[in-house]
Amino acid sequence: MKRRIVAVVLATVLGAVCITGCGNTQETVESTVQVSTEAQTTQAAETAATESTEDADQAAADEVAAMIDAIYVQERTENTDKQCVDAKAAWDALTDAQKELVEGENADPDYFGRDTGDASKDDPRNQDEIGENEILVVSFGTSFNDSRVADIKGIEDAIAAANPDWSVRRAFTAQIIINHIQARDDEHIDNMDQALDRAVANGVKNLVVQPTHLMHGAEYDELMEAVEAYKDQFASVKVAEPLLGEVGDDATVVNADKKAVAEDLTAEAVKTAGYDSLDAAKEDGVAFVFMGHGTSHTAKVSYSQMQTQMNDLGYANVFIGTVEGEPEETACEEVIKAVAEAGYTKVVLRPLMVVAGDHANNDMAGEDEDSWLSQFNASGKFDSVDTQIAGLGGIKAIQDLYVAHTAAAMAEK
Repeated sequence: MKRRIVAVVLATVLGAVCITGCGNTQETVESTVQVSTEAQTTQAAETAATESTEDADQAAADEVAAMIDAIYVQERTENTDKQCVDAKAAWDALTDAQKELVEGENADPDYFGRDTGDASKDDPRNQDEIGENEILVVSFGTSFNDSRVADIKGIEDAIAAANPDWSVRRAFTAQIIINHIQARDDEHIDNMDQALDRAVANGVKNLVVQPTHLMHGAEYDELMEAVEAYKDQFASVKVAEPLLGEVGDDATVVNADKKAVAEDLTAEAVKTAGYDSLDAAKEDGVAFVFMGHGTSHTAKVSYSQMQTQMNDLGYANVFIGTVEGEPEETACEEVIKAVAEAGYTKVVLRPLMVVAGDHANNDMAGEDEDSWLSQFNASGKFDSVDTQIAGLGGIKAIQDLYVAHTAAAMAEK
């Protein structure tokens, strides 16, 4: 636009030269040059000012991105609390335009800017005055506030209601998530060491640990290592089973826990989809795809076992997949192929995860081309693809299963 203005000025003045004739040519040309120079100088100054502002905006955004990346770590240090406070203060000081420029190794505008619900509805369960008997409910965690309340708090509340003589406390194993929640919402959740230190400091004698993990995977192994380091500081320590119970030797081995989860999850998905029964959905051409996380751990066979369990129950239109594609037959492209070959024209995606957090919202239902929703749609094989963003932890029957696992651990001699 600035160049167009200069061109118009030059054209106007040169036109004047032609009209006034040769006698005033030199004077007019000098005037033209002066006008052109002044316009160019103004343009250069404005461009420099704009570039300076843009550079300052980017620098401010980069500083916040670096602060976010600094707390996007799995290790807590003596500086973590201050880093969380400083990162949020720096974010709040940015303009809306600057916030959109935040981009780091892990940082983006969604870190502080995405609305995931009301954190005040959650209970971090980090209070003292525990007493002698404690049930420590251990979860990986999620920064999605609504999901944390519905799924994790839902399980904790159910366990607390069933055990009024015991204090229920919380620990998350993902420090990255703990830091995110603390920085964004000023909600302080204990990690495993903090929770166990709190139990010791409060004189807890009898500790029952209830993992909300899906299976005996890597996170469960890490939990057991943490508990092992503290076991001598309590009179008794018992660890309950994760949701799916014992793993089993191969894909054909199922158990009562897997059967219960398969039935409860499928029933909830069918109800949410608006059908009276799974058979009614099948007759309408609907397949349900339950997406788990996947793992390279030997426990990955649990996903194959869940498919076996669905088959044993006669759930022909239920398919198990995983984000990581481990086991291989659970990869998205393999599931798409299986659903299409079975002749289903409609798909409902739902997480096979305790919490409907990042994986459910982004990997399953996100807008990126690599999300499961996008891949199913892009395949062109289905008339419709819908999503249900809800975790296992929000299902009453699943909560009751955790309560039963806790009771079984308490009953152990």
